[in-house]
Amino acid sequence: MKKRVLSGIQPSGKLHIGNYFGMIQRMVQYQEKSDLFLFLANLHALTSSQDPKILQQQTEEAVLDLLALGIDPKKSHFWIQSDVPEVTELMWILSCVTPLGLLERAHSFKDKIAKGIDASHGLFSYPILMAADILLYRADIVPVGRDQKQHLEIARDIALKFNHGYGEILTIPEPDIAEDVAVIPGADGQKMSKSYGNTIDIFAEEKELKKRVMSIVTDSTPVEAPKNPDTCIVYQLHKLFLSSKEAKALADRYRAGEFGYGDAKKMLFEALWETFRPYREKRAHLEKEAGLAGKLMSEGAAKVRAIAAETLNEVRKAVGLK
Repeated sequence: MKKRVLSGIQPSGKLHIGNYFGMIQRMVQYQEKSDLFLFLANLHALTSSQDPKILQQQTEEAVLDLLALGIDPKKSHFWIQSDVPEVTELMWILSCVTPLGLLERAHSFKDKIAKGIDASHGLFSYPILMAADILLYRADIVPVGRDQKQHLEIARDIALKFNHGYGEILTIPEPDIAEDVAVIPGADGQKMSKSYGNTIDIFAEEKELKKRVMSIVTDSTPVEAPKNPDTCIVYQLHKLFLSSKEAKALADRYRAGEFGYGDAKKMLFEALWETFRPYREKRAHLEKEAGLAGKLMSEGAAKVRAIAAETLNEVRKAVGLK
């Protein structure tokens, strides 16, 4: 039997190459070898977006983006989080067995507050909703980045505590952390993130994409001087599109000198534009098929609600609600 793999992505803005190489590319690979469950986490997005029109638009765009990038509803379970209300009921039940101290130790909450995000209860209890997402569908494996590792550990702790009190009902998920996927830098050298405004968007218009690439921060090393590819943001991004042999050849050009950052940026732009060309074409085609995305999301939600209902019924019975 295939392992059940679950992941979610917030529809909080335009998808960028950090999303693609850090998560989406892996999900496309997972759907070929595993039982993939992938959802758009629009309930989680409420912690940072209170404009209903923008959230709705971003959710609809994210559906098209993911379909264009290779997520196939025929090979996976793909849905919008809020279309399965069972998840919020499970969240409440799990909240009643979650120690307050477990949430108070969450690094993500402290980091976001430090960056000026309002300290809402939703932001504080974010790990419990994430736990409900995972446990409701009995996920075996949850791919996470290093920054989400603690949230998965919290989900495991909550499941273990629930099972200790009510019986072996919830599946204990295992993390899958891709150590070979380094943190992908943004145009300013920090981790690529919408909140930092340093992203390189996958479906940007040609002029905008070129402008963003040409704005990548570099040092003042002259054209003729040798350069260190390992400390160059342009190289770190470009090698994502190259084979190991091609990446080595490019690194050699940096070290040999007579190779300016301007030329390096132009090469990166060309790699970006050509690599994502078929995805842009597919997205344009999907956009013309009125109602298709909504139909696929409704079908996806219907499929997973049957699984969600089975889990929730067992949980409700165990705690005395049914």
